Amino acid sequence: MSSAGRALPDVGLVVAARQGDQRALDDVVTASLPLVYNIVGRALRGHADVDDVVQETLVRVIRYLPALNDPAAYRSWLVAITIRQVRDWETRRRVALNRDAGLDAIHNVPDPASDFAGMTILRLGLTDQRREVAEATRWLDPDDQELLSLWWLEETGEITRNEVADALGLSPGHVAVRIHRMKEQIQSARAVVRALRARPGCPELGAVTAEWDGTPSSLWRKRLARHVRDCAFCVRLGSTLLPIDRLLAGLPLLPLPAGLGAHLPNVSAPAAAASAVAPPSPAVGPTAGPTPPADGGSGQSVVGLVVNRPRGLVPSLVAGVAAAVLAITMAVVIQPDDPSAPSWAAPPSAVPTAAVTPSVAPPPSARPASKAPASPVVSSARKGVGVWNFAGASQALANSKAGWYYTWGTQHPGISTPRGATFVPMIRSAENVTATELARARAAGPYLLTFNEPDLPEQANMTVDQALDLWPPLMATGSRLGSPAVAWGAPDPQGWLDRFMTGAQARGHRVDFITLHWFGADFTTATAVAQLRQYLQAVYQRYRKPIWLTEFALIRFGAGGSQFPSPEQQAAFLTAATAMLGQLPYLQRYAWFGLPATDQDRSGLFRDGTEATAVGRAFQAAR
Repeated sequence: MSSAGRALPDVGLVVAARQGDQRALDDVVTASLPLVYNIVGRALRGHADVDDVVQETLVRVIRYLPALNDPAAYRSWLVAITIRQVRDWETRRRVALNRDAGLDAIHNVPDPASDFAGMTILRLGLTDQRREVAEATRWLDPDDQELLSLWWLEETGEITRNEVADALGLSPGHVAVRIHRMKEQIQSARAVVRALRARPGCPELGAVTAEWDGTPSSLWRKRLARHVRDCAFCVRLGSTLLPIDRLLAGLPLLPLPAGLGAHLPNVSAPAAAASAVAPPSPAVGPTAGPTPPADGGSGQSVVGLVVNRPRGLVPSLVAGVAAAVLAITMAVVIQPDDPSAPSWAAPPSAVPTAAVTPSVAPPPSARPASKAPASPVVSSARKGVGVWNFAGASQALANSKAGWYYTWGTQHPGISTPRGATFVPMIRSAENVTATELARARAAGPYLLTFNEPDLPEQANMTVDQALDLWPPLMATGSRLGSPAVAWGAPDPQGWLDRFMTGAQARGHRVDFITLHWFGADFTTATAVAQLRQYLQAVYQRYRKPIWLTEFALIRFGAGGSQFPSPEQQAAFLTAATAMLGQLPYLQRYAWFGLPATDQDRSGLFRDGTEATAVGRAFQAAR
């Protein structure tokens, strides 16, 4: 494949980096980041530790580059180091699971916000059979994920078969046997994916999946594949499957996520990096205490990363390490106030806009929020919150550690986006489908939430046909579109959402993910969590699309007004519910309702910019 390694640095650049050229080292590491990210992300199945393993890999690349004997072998060497770091992570994870068995089983599941199959589909815009291939990878045996990460890159032209073999420490013949077996698994999973998505579907398949929870696994792949092979209806569905090799050829690398490395400290000048590595200080990060090197010996902290200085590494190369990590940080962390950043990375200018009423109307505040200071570390990219303005809103949002937020509109006037977090716009109702609002939505980010509770008169209040007629202008933004967020009955046959999705399919409208709201009326934690899980599973089984849960809490609505559980009950539910959500691979994001806590809105997280409620403290700890 002649295109292999097309994004990696050439030999001359590697030679210059080995000789201490700081700019060359910067370029080498920056050019290597996309390949490392794609290998690690797919091998770890989007686990929350992907960013950490990527950083550990690049630190070792920087450290050991002077010892690389053959600069022409840089790509093979880079892939081998990456796989070694993946295996080291797997070893540490298994040790931790054995130690903590029964205490925190959630560490054994991927982070749905980083699910690589879903991200590949959404961010590369895959459709039809390419999409089915990506979805089929979710059904592989866990032991095949490492092989999948390399084989995928081989098929897309990024690396060669010999490089795959070198990275795995196997002969090319042995690798060929393993890849053949894995491709057979993917092929059977493709047939399963197609059978599950078929409309109308196989009537007998419903009985087979009656006890399935909707989570792809190798066990259920085998069970469902047996039915597909033996069923005349399902066999016909798979008769037009194209060869996998042809579908993947030429696909680009998955683009780096905007949040990769967002938890690295921001260093505004090279001098700060130089001071971080000034010998002979011990390894001390800018915001942390001493950090021991991963493999013993003394280390030097470089912008929050520990780089062990190998014997013979000259000071100029250590300074180059700092410059390289700075470059990585600036390449993947887009500061909100950076004028060179893409338009969707920075908060829109504060243009006056009409007030937006969330689903449970919060009292408006006339007091503008002050600019938020540097935020605490974002604890999860999938964790979000609904925000409306109140005194201290920007500081509260930063302190919440939310990875994303929305305001039921296309802007966030008076609210500053914390570093590492993102704002997601919404076209709330029919009156917002205007050229101005659509332009703001397009500029605000790659995702777009749509019509808020159209099935309620006091909210968007839209018919299904009206929503379908207004959908083409939303598609024209190029954003990844969430379905209208109905207040209730999302999985119900002939319900509002069901009729919308059926109509969208008939008209050829694109819907990228399902948006849901859920408010529990039973304040018993176990019961409420079980009810929420059942609702999400029913929705996923009906539409087979990723889900964003954009409003949820325990609130009992009635003629006498809204009733809330005690703060302790609400906090216990939030903790248990977010742990459950972490086990659902199709649940990509969630957002709590909502940020401010008042006498009327007692599910809120903060009373002001700094005073978190019991629910707020539980949210800060959630992932």
